[in-house]
Amino acid sequence: MKRRNGYLTAGLVLTGFLAALILLGFFWTPYDPSAMAAGAKFEAPSLHHLMGTDSFGRDIFSRVLQGAGTTLVIALSTVAIGAVCGTAVGAFTGYFGGVIDEVLMRFNDAMTAFPSILLALVVLSLLGPGEKYHVILALGLVFIPSFARVTRTAFASLRDVNYVKSARLMGASPLRILTVHMLPNTMPVLLPALTIGFNNAVLAEASMSYLGIGAAPPDASLGYMLSEAQGMLTRAPWYAAGTGLMMILLVFGVGLIGEGLQQRNRGVA
Repeated sequence: MKRRNGYLTAGLVLTGFLAALILLGFFWTPYDPSAMAAGAKFEAPSLHHLMGTDSFGRDIFSRVLQGAGTTLVIALSTVAIGAVCGTAVGAFTGYFGGVIDEVLMRFNDAMTAFPSILLALVVLSLLGPGEKYHVILALGLVFIPSFARVTRTAFASLRDVNYVKSARLMGASPLRILTVHMLPNTMPVLLPALTIGFNNAVLAEASMSYLGIGAAPPDASLGYMLSEAQGMLTRAPWYAAGTGLMMILLVFGVGLIGEGLQQRNRGVA
């Protein structure tokens, strides 16, 4: 029990702290993230600039907060699209089964067969790169099959349990059965899937922005900033270090939450 709570507690504390810091960045940063200062180029981390400055004299800590905010919005929106649409598809196919299940799941398998990043690149090339909302839509569509597969299995396992049969005999509509009787009992499966999906969304967005086809200024993200930092590794290694540290801690914190939830579901003490 202590170990299980340890994972969950550590993840909630770390993620909560980072989330509060990122939310603060939406309203206030120590410096203007875009403000350039010719006399403050390549300054090392100090009390005035916690993560130093870049080649334009911009405060890196302020830019990390801004970039993390963009990454957080994209990741949360991506997971929301994938979870809502994927859960709807999975619930429908898992409950009704039959031909509908076979057709939708085969289509789902076909989408899953493609590498997720490659599929997102195809969608993004059609929508146009560089826009935050295009990245959200592209990644959201890519994440639907994984959530559909997980939820389909969960709903199919509950289709013939006694309380679902009773609700069906009492005349409850399929929508009520799915949302009131079955959905709450799939939470032990869905919650860990959400944490995994969030981390995958952060890494996918970072990869796309690093390649220059994701979010672009003024919506600079952590991936875009890592791409910027690559050209300053010899002069300002703290740029890559600060940006990378924020991304690693965010993924690590959410990963701890997911591990804690999975161990709680397994009853690991």
